[in-house]
Amino acid sequence: MKAPVYDLAIIGGGINGCGIARDAAGRGLSVFLCEQHDLASGTSSASTKLIHGGLRYLEYYEFRLVREALTEREVLLKAAPHIIWPLRFVLPHHKGLRPGWLIRIGLFLYDHLGGRKLLPGTSVVNLRTDEAGTCLKGDYTKGFEYSDCWVMDARLVALNAIDAKKRGAEIRTRSKCISATREGSIWNIVIEDSLTGETETIHSKVLVNASGPWLDNTLSTIEHKESKEHIRMVKGSHIIVNRLFDHPRAYIFQNADGRIIFAIPYETKFTLIGTTDVDFSGEPGEVAISENEIDYLCEAASEYFSPAITKADVVANFSGIRPLFDDGKSDAKAATRDYVLKLDESNRAPLLSIYGGKITTYRKLSESVLEKLSDFLPKMGGEWTANAHLPGGDFDCTAFEDEVEALQKNHPLLPEGLATRLIRLYGTVAHEMCTAIRSTDDLGKHFGSDLYEFEVRHLIQNEWARSAEDILWRRTCLGLTVSDAEAASLQDWLDQQQP
Repeated sequence: MKAPVYDLAIIGGGINGCGIARDAAGRGLSVFLCEQHDLASGTSSASTKLIHGGLRYLEYYEFRLVREALTEREVLLKAAPHIIWPLRFVLPHHKGLRPGWLIRIGLFLYDHLGGRKLLPGTSVVNLRTDEAGTCLKGDYTKGFEYSDCWVMDARLVALNAIDAKKRGAEIRTRSKCISATREGSIWNIVIEDSLTGETETIHSKVLVNASGPWLDNTLSTIEHKESKEHIRMVKGSHIIVNRLFDHPRAYIFQNADGRIIFAIPYETKFTLIGTTDVDFSGEPGEVAISENEIDYLCEAASEYFSPAITKADVVANFSGIRPLFDDGKSDAKAATRDYVLKLDESNRAPLLSIYGGKITTYRKLSESVLEKLSDFLPKMGGEWTANAHLPGGDFDCTAFEDEVEALQKNHPLLPEGLATRLIRLYGTVAHEMCTAIRSTDDLGKHFGSDLYEFEVRHLIQNEWARSAEDILWRRTCLGLTVSDAEAASLQDWLDQQQP
């Protein structure tokens, strides 16, 4: 039987790769995507977890990027109100840094560049009387407050992959591209199963390199024209501490070095602090926070919080690599955050490589990629994702509590608090997940926290989850509340399920 020729093959299962796969499949294209590890196992699960315009990018005159990102905030909020929600940010005024008039101008632009409709605008905060001031040092008396959104980043990737599959795309995780060569106008792409070592050749008309930090490494295995473009790997690290404040708002702090850091409510009991900007030159899979970065984040946060934060307060950390376009800037924090698309169309078998990109603008990036490839894929349909819900997101962004109440009412056997978490992760899909729960036995094995077998089986069957790490850190965000012994027990159970 003759092997199929896909319209589009994509290397990389992060937000860009999965976003392109979803968009392309929805336009009627046949799509194949391979990811060498798990979905979102690189940069896309190590972000600061914000859907934001990038307030500080205004200082680098990145107006197009900021405008696009600000517009996308509300598009994505409406598309996935279960995993994306509004978040207010408090910016304490530091008298020794940016003057108040400059901050006001920046926030005015931030309010008006992107056609904001759903999110509230900027306001002034009296930190002497507002609860946002109680955890800060006494010399911070005035601040500004503005809106952005929080996102469960790895779940955003999973939802795009799920929707792509529903629309006909083939998604292969733990499948590494080991070579890609042109044969006339067709790509021959050899992939290797990381579990069995078996190889398979996939054929496609178009190839997209969306491998993020691995882009240059991947190009070394692909037939392509030599070019001077490279990625610049910039490491961003975060620390997690026990909850520092009780209110639901986040903070954005200015630092003397010109950078900013965030302090954000995280998974109910914690506060997330980040990020750093450090050039990185090692293997992408070996990225890790350094002692210097931990010191930097503790000291930067302690400039504002009282009491001070020390290394002893850090309960967890994570690092990721921003695969930025190398624009020659000497300072990592000044390197462009905009995306750059490079097309190599040798022999009419095009290769498109993606440099950079932000999680906030992944949908627009996907549209830009397909527009750039439109001459090679003439049967492709038009743009469609701007008004389409992601799986589980088909409810109004103000109706989250109504969904929780309905799920709890229809399934009273769910343990306390579980209905809220299920709606948060799966949205309306949670109702389908719970249809078979007619007794407590139907919950299945308890793996710790509020994780039960019925949910784990759903993740295996529908979301490509294979390991405890996949489930605890990228699908459910329960890694901080499950013990090492419980995680090991979950992995043992998963190993027993393998054929």
